[in-house]
Amino acid sequence: MAAGSTEEKLRQLREGKLTAAENIRQFLKTIKGKNSSINAILHTNEDAVAEAEAVDRKIKSGNAGRLAGLAITVKAAISVKGLTVCCASKTLEDYHGTFDADAIAKIKAEDGIIIGMANMDEFGCGSSGENSAFGATGNPSAPGLIPGGSSSGPAAAIAAGMCDLALGEDTGGSIRNPASHCGVVGVKPSYGRVSRYGIVDLAMSLDQVGPMGPDVYGTALLMETIAGKSENDATTVNKDVPKYTQLLKKNTKGLRIGMSTEFEEMCSDRRIYGVVSAAAGKMAAATKSMIKQVRLSHVDLAIQTYYPLVYVEFFSGTRKFDGRKYGRKIEDVCGEEALRRILGGKEISKAEYHGLYYRKALKARRLIAEGFEKAFKDVDIIISPTTPMLPHKLGTKITDPKAMYAYDAFTIPANLAGICAGVVPAGKIDGVPVGLQIMAPAFKEELLLQAMAAVEKAGQ
Repeated sequence: MAAGSTEEKLRQLREGKLTAAENIRQFLKTIKGKNSSINAILHTNEDAVAEAEAVDRKIKSGNAGRLAGLAITVKAAISVKGLTVCCASKTLEDYHGTFDADAIAKIKAEDGIIIGMANMDEFGCGSSGENSAFGATGNPSAPGLIPGGSSSGPAAAIAAGMCDLALGEDTGGSIRNPASHCGVVGVKPSYGRVSRYGIVDLAMSLDQVGPMGPDVYGTALLMETIAGKSENDATTVNKDVPKYTQLLKKNTKGLRIGMSTEFEEMCSDRRIYGVVSAAAGKMAAATKSMIKQVRLSHVDLAIQTYYPLVYVEFFSGTRKFDGRKYGRKIEDVCGEEALRRILGGKEISKAEYHGLYYRKALKARRLIAEGFEKAFKDVDIIISPTTPMLPHKLGTKITDPKAMYAYDAFTIPANLAGICAGVVPAGKIDGVPVGLQIMAPAFKEELLLQAMAAVEKAGQ
């Protein structure tokens, strides 16, 4: 049990060496001191200390849940009753949650304390953390560089020591991209493993709520809490949720680890592939596992496949933001990237009676999924870089959207295939964190988390 780890923090809380109220007060102090420069938190929970005091009473009585006393930040696209659910947009600037999303209800049931709502790219439209209507998020692990997006605030909050754990949402890399850039851990669950009820969709067929943390144990603990079938979300599957934290303690041996030259060739900065390959090699040696090359058909089409789907689904999902019921009309106040996707989705939808874009994208999506199905017959997991390049400087003007979309080239395939994927720190280049991505078959999160823990341990 490493000093400063999530597991150690929980032990201190259970044994009374640290109270939940003290934990929350310390984080609120850190937020007050750091947030003006990092801009990770949009809204703190004014009742957090009182909620922590109630949790302390439950701890003393022996009736506390598995998250008792931990401080959790939440991406501002996930509904928390009474807190701002603005999606970092002027559209919903004054909107507060009227109910708890399923994932939030489960966190509260286990006595986790929502400490605040985190910044993000507006409505999830972005990969840099710069597209918020309330200002860009900074990167505590690489000052002056982007933190990644769209779950920029949750990742930065963890990296800056503003919370214990965080809840993000991943459509094409929105958890994993900032996890890599900020040097933290993040998981995109399999589609259907975690309820989407209570999130503001970017693309309904791709979005997944997922955990982020400073270590694999904390991320597994939050995953264990939020996963499962929901009567509120018909896309969730009726599968038992393993005890991920207990399974982490099993020795992972003899894995068949896949790596693909397709990802190596797509790396615009080959140093990244070198760092990831070295970390994969250490993990393989430590676990007596074998690395073999796999062919992933059509992953080079991921970006071209993903964005027509996102544009159309985002356009459809935002039709409710017409200024009548929720805030203001989105087209009147949203930023450039959100508007680009709305207008693009509108045009694609118009052309769809010819089957020009959306249906072709669905066919390509199936081909990518079949490529993974074939690869997983020969290997247990697939390791790749998280992004093909290092984060750029905050404020850099990138006029070509395709250059920004390229950040998600390695993360999008997992969303298209519906499989699970996670990111764990692999090392640094010139002081900048580099994340290693692991992909596993759908609903094999226990295997994914065990492999992530093996990488984490091998790198210590």
